[in-house]
Amino acid sequence: MQSYAITTAYLVATALFIFSLHWMSDPKTARRGVFAGIAAMLAAVLATWAGNKIVEHWWIIIPIAAAIIPGVWLSMVPLTAVPQRTALSHAFGGLAAGLVGTAEYYYWFSHEPEQLSAFRMTAIIAEVILGYLTFTGSLIAAGKLQEVKWIPQRPWTYRGQNFVNLGALALAILLGVLLIVRPTTGWAPWVFGLVIIPLALNFGWMMVMPIGGADMPTVISILNSYAGLSAVAMGFVLDNKLLITAGALDGSSGLILSIIMCRAMNRSFFNVLFGAFGQIAAGAKEGERKSAKSASAEEAAQMLGMAGRVVIVPGYGMAVAQAQHRVRELYDQLSKRGVDVKFAIHPVAGRMPGHMNVLLAEADIPYDRLIEMEEINTDMPQTDVVLVIGANDVVNPAARHDKTSPIYGMPIIEADKARAVLAIKRSMNPGFAGIDNELYYMDNTLMVFGDAKVVVGDIAKQLTGHAGH
Repeated sequence: MQSYAITTAYLVATALFIFSLHWMSDPKTARRGVFAGIAAMLAAVLATWAGNKIVEHWWIIIPIAAAIIPGVWLSMVPLTAVPQRTALSHAFGGLAAGLVGTAEYYYWFSHEPEQLSAFRMTAIIAEVILGYLTFTGSLIAAGKLQEVKWIPQRPWTYRGQNFVNLGALALAILLGVLLIVRPTTGWAPWVFGLVIIPLALNFGWMMVMPIGGADMPTVISILNSYAGLSAVAMGFVLDNKLLITAGALDGSSGLILSIIMCRAMNRSFFNVLFGAFGQIAAGAKEGERKSAKSASAEEAAQMLGMAGRVVIVPGYGMAVAQAQHRVRELYDQLSKRGVDVKFAIHPVAGRMPGHMNVLLAEADIPYDRLIEMEEINTDMPQTDVVLVIGANDVVNPAARHDKTSPIYGMPIIEADKARAVLAIKRSMNPGFAGIDNELYYMDNTLMVFGDAKVVVGDIAKQLTGHAGH
């Protein structure tokens, strides 16, 4: 009877996990998807606990209770810090998988060596390598997103680094194969604990350090995929079908998201992981550069107020300045004047997938006003003013025509095709790709310099005094 109840709970949890992913793909049902995921995880934990004699393992309440405190703290971070919180979640998941695999191996080696079959050892090696590299890689990703001083935002590279990194991974896999063949020999535990695990831990941080900070959205989704795969391996080790299913859903969704983001940047996984993208020096056409024209907040307000159609392009600068609520005020003022306002969302704007969507949702921007890149580009020629807030490479026209540019071929939001462009930026410093943005020097572009939160707030105030036609 107990086994039947646990199997039923696992089946229900599996269905809820699937529905959770499905519902979270649409903003209208996203909240329902979150609750479905919570219910699925709760059912999975309780069923697993019950299946392992809950009364005999009452002490598990202690670490669960202790984990609530940091869990609540992590849930209360501002939305601008969600990317690094997500990276930390992946780190914890990877560490958990790695520790479980480690504990299972040493327990079976000491007490039940017959359990260490070739299949189970293959799962353990995969679980440990993927888990530990996800742990250290995600910690570095979180540090880059948090802009920790001792972790460089630009790619940290040295001669032959790819050979060193791949060599470390290859050695860990090779030794893992040896352990699969000879899992119970006297030297096996030493190789497992003193060589394979350190190699996996080192590969994780060595893999992420050469990747620039603005590539972290793709890195996070790739690490998410690794964490899911480590959970799948853990499911095989523990013979837990729900863990296999949940890990497969996690891993496949992370992989699909990574593919979508790589396509959005016109780049490959290999280029993201090993390309050291972001080291390119500022453009070589220094002598041909035109001077950028600037405008004040008052002048920007006049242009926006007289427009019929306005497209706002949010970027990482908006997130850093936490300007989303000021953007909402600007949206309200423009709407009162009868201006048709839309938001252009680039797939890799910000520091995590959907970063701009989440920030604008926090400010209660109507979701039907958020338009994907492909759709909004068709409206650009009929747009009176495009307001670029902290975005850079995702609006750079060089991606369309400059074959020497590191962003050549990357789909962009074609802001330059609008009648006029206002670009809010702190300075003329280049973006992540290390090149100047041609948009800033075009005849139809005006720069509005300053902190995005302050500038947008000033523009909204100017409009407040002139609301209505």
